[in-house]
Amino acid sequence: MRAVPFDDVFAQLTAVQLSAVDLARLRKWVAGISHPAECIALIEHATRGRPCPRCACPRVHRCGQASGLQRFRCLGCGRSFNALTGTPLARLRKKEHWLAYLQCVLESRTVREAARVVGVHRTTSFRWRHRFVPGAMRDRPSTLSSIVEADETYRLESQKGSRNMTRKPRKRGGVAKKRGISGELDCLLVARDRSGQTLDFHTGRGPVTVAQLEKCLKPALLPDVLLISDSARSYRHFAKQAGIMHEMVNTKGGGRARGAIHIQNVNAWHGRFKSWLVRFRGVASRYLINYSGWQRVLDARRLTTPAHLLCAAVQLG
Repeated sequence: MRAVPFDDVFAQLTAVQLSAVDLARLRKWVAGISHPAECIALIEHATRGRPCPRCACPRVHRCGQASGLQRFRCLGCGRSFNALTGTPLARLRKKEHWLAYLQCVLESRTVREAARVVGVHRTTSFRWRHRFVPGAMRDRPSTLSSIVEADETYRLESQKGSRNMTRKPRKRGGVAKKRGISGELDCLLVARDRSGQTLDFHTGRGPVTVAQLEKCLKPALLPDVLLISDSARSYRHFAKQAGIMHEMVNTKGGGRARGAIHIQNVNAWHGRFKSWLVRFRGVASRYLINYSGWQRVLDARRLTTPAHLLCAAVQLG
């Protein structure tokens, strides 16, 4: 079919009397258009001055182009690289669709919805989700300060999508065979201070242990913080070993708050996360931390545009 020149299309549009609905549709369509050069410009601007991702040598020189990106050669190790080498987005294609897909990430669309909106296959949509989201979720605070609330939430272990299951398959949803918190449940530890800074950790299955708290929380807590938790013994022992102030709320005994001593902020985050997760109809355990990081990025409202998400995703870990 012969391509129609843009001037002819533009002339026809100007001659048509568009209604408010037609104008809204046209604006939405135009807003979703992106050119590969726009995405490449954002990537190269965000990574300007980056040293070699392999040996961290700052002495590099230009060495041609590939896939629209400038290549560089390191004068230290002699290896070549581009702006995406060493990032979760390395070797991904179809850059002209990336910004439109990141808008779908901001709108929390499912894999199939995003594939339909962007115009890619559903397997590509799934692959992109688990490349873009882990990249963007590295935008997280390094430490928490002042009053820090910590608590876990548990979800039934899932092997969704696995080709080699280690147990018999369950019907959709399913229930744990054992009562209480057992090895059948994935533990998601969330720590949140009163300014809204949040950190999340997938600690594995079963109740959180002192060793896990030591590994996850200790590097993130300043020495003068006040840690507030429920009455689990692991928090008490961790706080004693770490030498930080600690207050407990006996939630099992009906206790909720003693003035400023409560864990309602972190529990509210748990509630928002679980409600948001329903739309995806089950999440595999191996991807749980990706989804909690996704929700954390949305909840923080720091990365609010596709360009912000793209720039965060191409930063080296």
